[in-house]
Parts: sequence; C-alpha cells; structure tokens
Amino acid sequence: HWILFIWIALLAFRFEAIIDFMHLWYSYATFFLSDFNSAIDILDFRLIDGLLSIKLFIILPVVIFFFRKKPPFLKVQLNFAYAVLILLFVVFLMAPLVADENPEFQKNLSVTKLLLPLTHVKQLHIKGENNVESSPLLEFLQLKNKVLRSSYDEGIIFIDSINVADKIYYYQKGRTKELSKEEVIYKNNKPLVTENLFLLGTDEFGRDIFARLIYGSRISLLVGIGSVILSLFIGLTLGFLAGYRGGIIDIVLSRLTELFLAFPVIYLVILVFALFGSSLFSVIIVLGVSSWMSLFKIVKSEVLAIKQKDYLITAGLIGLSKKQLLLKEILPVIIAPVIVTLVLQFSNVVLAESALSYLGLGTGTSYPSWGAMISSGQEYIMKAWWMIIFPGLSLVLTLLSVNAAGRRLNKVFDPRKSL
Repeated sequence: HWILFIWIALLAFRFEAIIDFMHLWYSYATFFLSDFNSAIDILDFRLIDGLLSIKLFIILPVVIFFFRKKPPFLKVQLNFAYAVLILLFVVFLMAPLVADENPEFQKNLSVTKLLLPLTHVKQLHIKGENNVESSPLLEFLQLKNKVLRSSYDEGIIFIDSINVADKIYYYQKGRTKELSKEEVIYKNNKPLVTENLFLLGTDEFGRDIFARLIYGSRISLLVGIGSVILSLFIGLTLGFLAGYRGGIIDIVLSRLTELFLAFPVIYLVILVFALFGSSLFSVIIVLGVSSWMSLFKIVKSEVLAIKQKDYLITAGLIGLSKKQLLLKEILPVIIAPVIVTLVLQFSNVVLAESALSYLGLGTGTSYPSWGAMISSGQEYIMKAWWMIIFPGLSLVLTLLSVNAAGRRLNKVFDPRKSL
C-alpha cells in the first residue's frame, strides 16, 4: 500500500511530466522502427534513464497487483525505516520523473543563487534558434530536450519583473536588460512568463537543491549496493575457503584479513585515487575491497561450526562440488547473519562515501553527492542553512533506517528469535 501511495502521489504531482515522458517513449519507439541507425546514434544515458523511468512507472502498479499476496519474507509490518528505504529506492529508479530539473542546471545567478525553500521565480520564455528544415530526427531531438532537462536552457531567462513597451524590458536584481519583441514567445498577446518553484531552495550556483538531493540519493545507493555486492563476493568466497579447507589456506587468509584490518583505509583510498583517479567506479572498488573483513570472519566461524554436521558430510560424499556445498547447504544456514551484516555494512559504506565526498575524495564533480553538498553548504551555513540541513537530514534518515531495517531483518530471518 505504501508503494501504491507513492505511485499515486507521483502521478498526481507530476502528471504533465509523466504524459510528456510517455510521449517521448512513444516517439522514440516510432523513430526506432522507422530509422534504426539514427535511433541508436542518439541513444545516450540521459535518454535511456528517462525511458526506463517511465517504463518502470507504468509497470509498477502491475507488479503491485500480482504481488498483492505478499511472500512470507515480506509479511512484516511497515514501519518508518521500511517506508524511508522504499521511498529511496523508488527515487533511485525514477529520479527523472521525481525531479523536475537537471541537478547541474544553472542560469542567471544574480536571480537564482541562494534562494530560500519554497521560492517562486519568474521565467521569461524566449525563442531559440529556428530550424527552417524539419525532419523526424530534429523533431525528436526537440522533444527530448524539452522532456529531459539539460544543464542549460537558452529558451528561458529568470527575471524579477518585466515591463512591455516598444521593447521588452526585464529586471534582474536592479539591472535592466532589454529584448526585441520578436525574440519573445507570446501567449494571449502577452510575453509568456511562468513561475518556477524551487522546493528546497538553491545553492551558491543557482542549482535546485531538491533535484541535487534526488540524484544524490542515486550516488549513495549505487555506491552502497555496488560495494556490498563486491564485499559479499570476496568475504563469502574467502570465508568459505578458510573455514571449509582449513590448514595453510585458513592461516594465509586470516593473516590477510588482519593485514587489511590493520592497514588504514584512507591510505588505500588515496593510493587507488592516485592510480585511477576519483570516479564512481573507483569509489565502489575501494569501499568494496576495504569492507569484506567482517563478513569473512562471520562466514568462516559459521562454516567451522557446521562443517562437521552430518548433512554437510553426506552432501560432500555424494559428490557435490564446493560451489554447490556453499550455495545449497551452507548459505541457507548462515543467511541470517550474512544479511544482517550486509545491511549494516551498507549503511557504513553510504556514510564512508559521504565522508569521502565531503573531503573531496569522492565521486568527483560529475555527480551530485550528499557529502559534497554538505561540504559546499558549510561555507554558507549562516545565510543558507538549507544547503546543509537537507542533505544532512537525508543522510541521517537513510543511516537510521538502514540500521533499523537490519535489526528487523535479523528477527525475521533468524528462526531462534521468532520462537
């Protein structure tokens, strides 16, 4: 019901945008069938992201209908932690539908920088470059630029007020500028002036805090999920080998684990960034490689506790491979501590990524990040508190929700605690 509520709220508040995205999807499908090569050439990440978002939005109520009878492991009462996490993952999957602006969009800084939350700003619509020739490709590109917001839009000017005389005079923080009447778009014989709402205000470059917050959640979740998957693979494999084989393999892997625990992670971060540069991929690799040790110890101890059990010995005697033993016999038994460890590790990775971004060692300037937003906001905390409050609050709520969900899952998956 909570997912359905989010879907309905998104439909209500972003109805026009959803219609535009559906039009974009239909136009691209038509263009794809008529001109396959050109359709492939114009396909980029921004377009793929937008098309996948609207597809997921359409599919979501169908999925809710078919899963209305929840599986046993989902039959838990919804609480605040689960509600926050579900909202985060919906935002992660449908960010273009949720945020109305490009997170890097900036223009007319004298009007748009450091605006308070819930501020309305007037925008004057002007004519862009007119192409005399028209083609399906140009028409689709125009629709794409309209629906998928770019980091710059030459078709609008943010203004404080406007005066119509022999020319169009508009004012920006005391400065007067002019345009010819031929350059302006008209509606009902008046210059087209609309209002843009900055829900959570703007930063020092006039960028929408809400849009940056939405896309910043993607960075945190992507880094967290990627790093956890990498550490799961490393910790599960090495822990199983150390516990099941024992001997010299156990000694070597245990000493390697202690070496990683003794080596400061910050040095590893600096080393990797010096070799490969600061990027999203390098952050995932660094945090994944540096966070598998706790999972290794848990898996090793659990394997040592059950490897002498009759069912495991029998499974080995009938010819099951090491991979089959791990996946079919051992993993179902140790799933509870592994899941709890991964969930708690996810929160640690999100916090670590934010800390690295705060220090300037994160995902770089190509992506908005909560840590980077907090870092830039501390310089304006006295006159622009919203720059640091909203990303900080988002980070705190995410960490608290993940940890609460981890404790809840521990009770669900651990049979001893459900008796």
